[in-house]
Amino acid sequence: MTAKKNVVPVAGLLSGALVWGLIWYPYRVLQDAGISGALATGLTYGFAMLCGSFILPRLWRERASLGGWALLLVFSAGWANLGYVLGMLQGEVMRVLLLFYLAPVWTVLFSRWLLGERLDRHGYAIVALSLGGAVVMLWTPELGLPIPQNVSEWLGLTAGMGFALSNVVSRRSSHLSVEVKSFSLWLGTLVLTLPFLWWQGGVSQQLAVVPAGFWGLLLLMGLVLCATSFAVQYGVSHIPANRAVVLFLFELVVAAAAAWVLAGERMDWREWVGAALIVSATLLSGRVHRDE
Repeated sequence: MTAKKNVVPVAGLLSGALVWGLIWYPYRVLQDAGISGALATGLTYGFAMLCGSFILPRLWRERASLGGWALLLVFSAGWANLGYVLGMLQGEVMRVLLLFYLAPVWTVLFSRWLLGERLDRHGYAIVALSLGGAVVMLWTPELGLPIPQNVSEWLGLTAGMGFALSNVVSRRSSHLSVEVKSFSLWLGTLVLTLPFLWWQGGVSQQLAVVPAGFWGLLLLMGLVLCATSFAVQYGVSHIPANRAVVLFLFELVVAAAAAWVLAGERMDWREWVGAALIVSATLLSGRVHRDE
């Protein structure tokens, strides 16, 4: 019976991994058409919120229970989405994504802080494997310390932190409905996109020159993001955060294949070794169980 109950949340998480392993490509298509990453993110998540507007009555009914957890979810999920898109647009897909998937490290730490999970031998091994993978990937003797080497890699790293925090907060805030959690995700992405649009300037001019044929693509992406948000929030609300990270690992497989076919990217031996360590950490994180 338990296995059957897990089918829907598992399917939700896998669908999210599939979408996020591929969605960087249409964002790059939009960027090539002259639509900046920030504007494309704002429009697609705006359409997602519009498509999900039927949840607003429930949001109003739950207003008394929102509070600090909903606010933390807004900003953590918002940065996870915006940072991911901007990082994937500016850098190598797999390097940004592998830095994003240092998430098991942050999941272990956030779970200890917010869920009261204790760091056992598996937890220490997760941290060691993840950080070891990052060091192997990023170590360049002439550049000194093994840290992200450009803005896109920093975006991927910090977006992974936001992703881990949003999953743990979603699990912690069990009093919030899936609809409210999805709305928080859309709202957070829109709110955090505004400073980038203000910094770029000329938003009205940017909107005026969006090619007519690309509005359909923007709307379609909004619909997909709307559906995916519901599916993922349902999944992370019903599966412990450490196990959810394991299922999201499917995104690495999808993105690697897409980066090879669509962007012609190749990974060198250090990135393969680093990827193996990070993947091992993610798989091991599935053995870390929540203290119910």
